[in-house]
Amino acid sequence: MRRLKRADLPVDTADLARFLIGKTLVSDGPEGRTSGRIVETEAYVPGDASGHAYVGETNRNRSLFLRRGHAYVYFIYGMHFCVNVSGERPGIGAGVLLRALEPLEGVAIMEARRRVHRLTELARGPGRLTESMAIDRRFDGIDLCSRGALWLGSEVRPPGRIATSPRIGISKETTRLLRFYEAGNPHVSGPSSLRR
Repeated sequence: MRRLKRADLPVDTADLARFLIGKTLVSDGPEGRTSGRIVETEAYVPGDASGHAYVGETNRNRSLFLRRGHAYVYFIYGMHFCVNVSGERPGIGAGVLLRALEPLEGVAIMEARRRVHRLTELARGPGRLTESMAIDRRFDGIDLCSRGALWLGSEVRPPGRIATSPRIGISKETTRLLRFYEAGNPHVSGPSSLRR
């Protein structure tokens, strides 16, 4: 597996969300390496009323306005972190929410962090994903295409059929087909009707 280069990443955020399906998210921490295949993403494109960049650049969302391939990490519902990959060109706010991983390396570390032993419960959903990979605000703004503790890698095997659906848990622009996932993968989040 090789580290992805920025040139590998599509500039268009929706294209980036599709491209990331099957790629690998890797975290190298003090406990060891954890990694997983990205099996579900959501695109939050420029001008999207449901995206955090819609209000313009702020201290909180500044990472969404970096060049593509940086991490945007935020806290939600007072209990979970979520991680996005910035899209587009510098100064244009957009990102791809990583919604689910299929665990690859460091499963025992993920199990200890999540306090569960069911493989499909380790990183299915954005909050579980960050907990299993120990991602928090320390990673906000880091370059996922450079040498660091959190990075994007190439695919270990090609993805199966990539399906689309409306995004989950939003109240604006609810009909846009900007959720991408590997159809039939048991690690994809949401109701079963949205995993086929």
